[in-house]
Amino acid sequence: MKLIPSPFVWFNGELVPWDKAQVHVLTHALHYGSAVFEGIRAYSTRNGTAVFALKEHVERLFHSCKIVGMPLRWTQEQVATGIRDTVRANKLEACYIRPLAFRGYGALGVWPDDCSVELAIATFPWVKPNEKELLEKGLDVGVSSWRRMAPDTHPAMAKAAGNYLNSALVVSEAKRHGYAEGLVLDVDGYVSEGSGQNVFLVQKGRLFTPPVGESILAGITRHAVIELAGDLGVEVREQRIPREMLYTCDEMFFTGTVAEVTPIKSVDGKPVGSGARGPITARLQQRFYAIARGEVEDQRGWLTRV
Repeated sequence: MKLIPSPFVWFNGELVPWDKAQVHVLTHALHYGSAVFEGIRAYSTRNGTAVFALKEHVERLFHSCKIVGMPLRWTQEQVATGIRDTVRANKLEACYIRPLAFRGYGALGVWPDDCSVELAIATFPWVKPNEKELLEKGLDVGVSSWRRMAPDTHPAMAKAAGNYLNSALVVSEAKRHGYAEGLVLDVDGYVSEGSGQNVFLVQKGRLFTPPVGESILAGITRHAVIELAGDLGVEVREQRIPREMLYTCDEMFFTGTVAEVTPIKSVDGKPVGSGARGPITARLQQRFYAIARGEVEDQRGWLTRV
């Protein structure tokens, strides 16, 4: 994803020029990973720019802060307003949105409470090379040698910056091996998720996905796809998934703010099903984009107009 600067960043309650949104090199989060964040999309719809699942993303940001002990001095309503104000100020019809809460400059040492909690919201245009091709043809992925964290090590349910060192190792290894992405197993050897995506498998018309207890992030897009599958009459099972199912399923796809609904065409060099996007994946893609882009009625209130 290419980063293109926008005019403004919302920083601790004020819109400041992009280049002025800076922190000190001794900021606590830089040294100890004391930050949580969200990834959100705003789409161009027939009724103007709209943020997808704004309420759910802001709520998860606050949950992450609570889990890691990082109290925000803004309310959920103020953060949601700040997100909309930033999109509006940057005059973006469609964009990626990155709220970031972090421990700032104040003292050096692991103990965090001597450092204030800061909040920034950046928005920028979405540039994803070959997006159309990826959504049609899918990704080649490989199972990583790295595992997801065991329970009571890192808080998997928090979208915490420190967790993403694991993700960086996973995707870096995958690319060294010639894959676009990595799939990660949990501490017991069951399927967990991608480097930064939830994963779904289709077998005999049923949809399978790992439960929250498998060290996954409870994805907003994941939840949306589960609901959309119900609308389409597709049974969904949240259960432990053995690695072998990766090689025997009929379809597979990633979900996430970045991935949206992206097919997986092979795992460890073995084709998934026919090696092309499957029919259930295609139906879920079509339904997801129809709602996100305002082409059909938003019955669940997922879109918030800017």
